[in-house]
Amino acid sequence: MRGRFLVLEGPDGCGKSTQAGRLVARLAAAGRRPLHLREPGTTPVGERLRGLLLDPGRERWDPRTEALLFFAARSELLRAVVAPALAEGRDVVCERFTPSTLAYQGQTPELEAFVLALDALVVPPELQPDRVIVLDLAAREALGRAGDRSAADGFEARGTAFQERVRNGYRRYAEVRADHTLLIPVAGLDPDQVEQRIAAGLGLDPEAEA
Repeated sequence: MRGRFLVLEGPDGCGKSTQAGRLVARLAAAGRRPLHLREPGTTPVGERLRGLLLDPGRERWDPRTEALLFFAARSELLRAVVAPALAEGRDVVCERFTPSTLAYQGQTPELEAFVLALDALVVPPELQPDRVIVLDLAAREALGRAGDRSAADGFEARGTAFQERVRNGYRRYAEVRADHTLLIPVAGLDPDQVEQRIAAGLGLDPEAEA
């Protein structure tokens, strides 16, 4: 049986990494042999591109240039890691995928169309995510959390207005693709509560031990 491709999304500081780790632990306890990935990254190519894209000292590039680099990393990740894992029946939990590129690099109709065209070229239908979980958090609170965690990367440093557009991009994605997207507002929730909502949304036992 093919594994499930599950994607955790949301702005920097929303708790994606925490919840991805908890979801992986829960799936492992259920015997699903999950694989935990991050985008861009995981593969050698992806990690090198991650260093370029997230470098806080780099000049600001055209969003199309950024999108092309993200999809280069994505193509390698799908070929080298995701497709083989799913074929083996393993669940794949990935932090970020095409929804992030839409939210960050697709902030105008023209740029959105560019990102969607790249997605159609790079991601075959059988490797599209089965479920996308979007953790929704206001930009100011998300940036505050991210700032408490570490130094800002090149995208976090773009400020509140940019991050609010990112948030709106995620919310629009969740609305347009409601058939496979779970939107979870996380303001005021502790990590345990968020975990329970994700588990319920994925049809996992909310009371199961992770």
